Amino acid sequence: MRILLAEDDFVTRKFMDSFLSKYGECDVTVDGMEAVDAFLMALEEDEPYDLVCLDIMMPVMDGYQALVGIRNLEKERNIPEDKAVKVIMTTALNDEKNVKMAFDLGCTIYSGKPIDQARFEQALKKLGLI
Repeated sequence: MRILLAEDDFVTRKFMDSFLSKYGECDVTVDGMEAVDAFLMALEEDEPYDLVCLDIMMPVMDGYQALVGIRNLEKERNIPEDKAVKVIMTTALNDEKNVKMAFDLGCTIYSGKPIDQARFEQALKKLGLI
C-alpha cells in the first residue's frame, strides 16, 4: 500500500509515519501544498497513493484545501469515485462543523486526535486497506 501523510506537527508526524509504515510505503509532507504536489507526482508516475492522511490545521495550505486539490486532480484525470484515493482527515478539530465540512469536501474517514491506534486500524480494515 502507498500512503501519503501530511502533518505539520513533528511529534505527530513521527508517530504516524512509524505507525503507518507497518502497512506500506509512507511518504511524508509537512503542509497541504507539499501533499497536493506529491499526489500529483504519484499520478504522473502512474504510482498513485492508496491512502492519504491529512491534518486539517497546516501552514501554507490547510487539509481542507489539500483535499479539494486532490479531488480536483482526480476529476481532471477522470478517476471514477470508486477508484478515488481513500482520505482520512486526522485532526484535533472534532466539532460537528469541521467533521461535516471534511465529508462534504470528499474525505472518506474522519479521525480525531490523539490517534487511537486500534480505532485507526479498524478504519483501515473497513476501507479494505489492511
